[in-house]
Order: sequence, then C-alpha cells, then structure tokens
Amino acid sequence: MKARSALVYTVLRLLAFLIPFGILMLFPVFQELYWLAAIFAAFIGLSLSMLFLRRPLAEVTSGIAERRATRMQNTRDEDDEDATADALEAADAESADEGPEEERAVRN
Repeated sequence: MKARSALVYTVLRLLAFLIPFGILMLFPVFQELYWLAAIFAAFIGLSLSMLFLRRPLAEVTSGIAERRATRMQNTRDEDDEDATADALEAADAESADEGPEEERAVRN
C-alpha cells in the first residue's frame, strides 16, 4: 500500500465532512444545534465519498490486499523453512545416535 494513496483518501474524506459542516454552521439554527449540523455533515460526507471517492478507496484497499497477501506469503515461507530446519536437525540427531551403536555392534 502506498502511503500517498491512503493519505489522499483520508484528506478527501475529512474534507467531505468538514466543508459541509462549515457551511451548515453558517446557518443560525445550526449554531445552536451544532450536533445536528455534525450529523447532517456526516451524512453529506458519506454520500459524497460514495459518489466521488470510489477510485481512491479502490487504490487504498487494493494496496492493503497486496500487502496482506505478501505478508501471508512470507509467513508461509518462514513456516516451511522452520519445518525443514527442524526435520534436518532431527535427522542429524538420529544419525548421531545411530553411529556409536553400529560401531559397538561391529566391535562385538
């Protein structure tokens, strides 16, 4: 995920809320009921983001999905490497244990 695309999307979402909120606060009724202006601004911002911010949202979500897929692939690789290393250590331990017994059998 590119940090730039996430930053752009975040700033645009904030502006989609703050600009309608500022405009609504110019009306006298909303100056007394600021919480109502915030609710209306949230609905307006949500509508604007659904209409106009689809492309930045798609960029952010695809970046997150790619990053997650890469992280999951790296985790699987590390698990496979650990399993292989454990198997080799176990095989080395078995061969080290068998060596002296075979020599004892040959000597007797």
